[in-house]
Amino acid sequence: MRKLIGDKAFYKMVLLVAVPIMVQNGITNFVSLLDNIMVGRVGTEQMSGVAIANQLLFVFNLAVFGAISGAGIFGAQFYGSQDYEGVRQAMRYKLYICILLLAICYILIFLKGEALISLFLTDTDASGNIALTLQEGQKYLRVMLIGLVPFIISQCYSSTLRESGETMLPMKAGIIAVFVNLVFNYILIFGNFGAPALGVEGAAIATVISRFVETGVIVVVAHRRQDQYRFLTGLYSSPKISWQLVKRITMKGTPLMLNELLWSLGLSTIMQSYSLRGLSAIAALNINSTVFNLFNTVYMALGNSISIIVGQQLGAGEREKARDTDYKLIFFAVCLTAVVGVVAALIAPLIPMIYNTSDEVRDLAASLIRVSALCMPLACFVQTSYFTLRSGGKTVLTFLFDCAYVWVISIPVAFVLARYTQLPIVSLYLTIQLLDAIKAIVGFILVKKGIWIHNIVGKED
Repeated sequence: MRKLIGDKAFYKMVLLVAVPIMVQNGITNFVSLLDNIMVGRVGTEQMSGVAIANQLLFVFNLAVFGAISGAGIFGAQFYGSQDYEGVRQAMRYKLYICILLLAICYILIFLKGEALISLFLTDTDASGNIALTLQEGQKYLRVMLIGLVPFIISQCYSSTLRESGETMLPMKAGIIAVFVNLVFNYILIFGNFGAPALGVEGAAIATVISRFVETGVIVVVAHRRQDQYRFLTGLYSSPKISWQLVKRITMKGTPLMLNELLWSLGLSTIMQSYSLRGLSAIAALNINSTVFNLFNTVYMALGNSISIIVGQQLGAGEREKARDTDYKLIFFAVCLTAVVGVVAALIAPLIPMIYNTSDEVRDLAASLIRVSALCMPLACFVQTSYFTLRSGGKTVLTFLFDCAYVWVISIPVAFVLARYTQLPIVSLYLTIQLLDAIKAIVGFILVKKGIWIHNIVGKED
C-alpha cells in the first residue's frame, strides 16, 4: 500500500500541476453547464440541436487533441532534457497539423453538415419537432465554425506551455474566457440589455467571442515572457522542422491522432444508437454529458498530469521514479474520483430540475447521471492507464487499447442492443458503460508490466 501513497512533497508537486488544469477545465465546464441550461430554457428542440452540433464538433476537438498529443509526447520529453529547439519544432508541427485538420473539417461541414446532423434525429416517441431541431443545430454549427480558428491556436499554445510545466497562464486565460462567454450568453441568448434575442445563435456567438479572448490572452502574455518560455523565441522566424523529427513525430503521433479521431467517431456512433430511443433520450443524454464534463474534470486533469510529470521524468532518464510517480498518481486519481462520484449521485435529481423541459426528460437525465456517477472510478482508471501508456510514446498500443476496443466491443454491442432489443435508454447506457471493465483489466496488466517506460528523445532508445 505504501507504493500507492506519496508524501506531502509528492502531492504538493502533483497539485501544482493538476489544480490549475482542474480549475481551468472546471470553470470552462461549469460555464458550459450554465450555457446548456440557458439554451435549455429556450426549449428542448434547441437544446437537442445544440447537443447534436456539439457532438460533431467533439469529433474535430478530439482529432486536434490527438494531433497535438503526438507532438506533445516529444515536447514534454524535450523539455525534460532542456532541448528548447526540440520543443519549438514540436510546437510548429502542432500548428501545421491543426491547420490541415481545420481545412478538412470546413470541407466536411459545408458539404455534409445537414446530413450529419440528420443522422441523430429519430423521434420514435413523438416528443419533439425534428425539423426544428435540425434547423437549430445548423444555425448553431454555422457560427461555431468561426471559433475553430482561435481554438486550434489556443490548443497548440496551451498544450506546449503545460508540457513545460506552465499551467497557470492557460488557467487564467480560460477563466477570463469563460466569464466573457457567460456574460455574452446572458445578453445574446435572451436579448438582455437591448440586444436581440438570438437563442442558439447567441450561444454560439458568445462561445466564439470567448475563444478569441482566450487565445489573445495566451498568445500575447506568452510572447511577452519569452525569457521564461524560451522555446517561443524564434518560433515564427523560421518554418523549419527537422525532417527526421517530422518522421519521428508522425510515426508516434499518427496512431494517437487516429485513435482520438476514431474514438470520437466511435462515441458519436454510439450516440447515434442511443438516439434511436427518441429526442427525449438525446435531451437527457445531453444534460448528463454536460453535467459529467464538469465532474470528470478531476480525473482528466490528473490524467494530463501523468502525461506532463511522468513524461518529463522519462525524458530525464528517471525510469523508476516515473514508475513510482505513475502508480501513486493513478491511485490518487481513482480515490478522488470515487468521492466526486458520490457527490454527483447525491445531487443527480436536482440538476435536471433547472431545465425547461418535460418531466420525462428530467427523470431520464437524473437516472443517467446516477449511472455515470457509479461508473466514474472505472472510467478514471481507464483514462489514467491510457495517459500512462501515452507518456512513454506507446501510441500504437494506446490505439489498440482505446480506439480498437470501442469499435470492436462497444459499438457492436450498442448497435445490436439499440436495434434488436427493447432495452430502455438507461439500461442501454449502463450496459455500454460497464463494458469498460474489460478495458480496465487490460490497462492494469499493461501498466503493471511497465512496457510504457521509455525515453523517446534521448540516447536510451
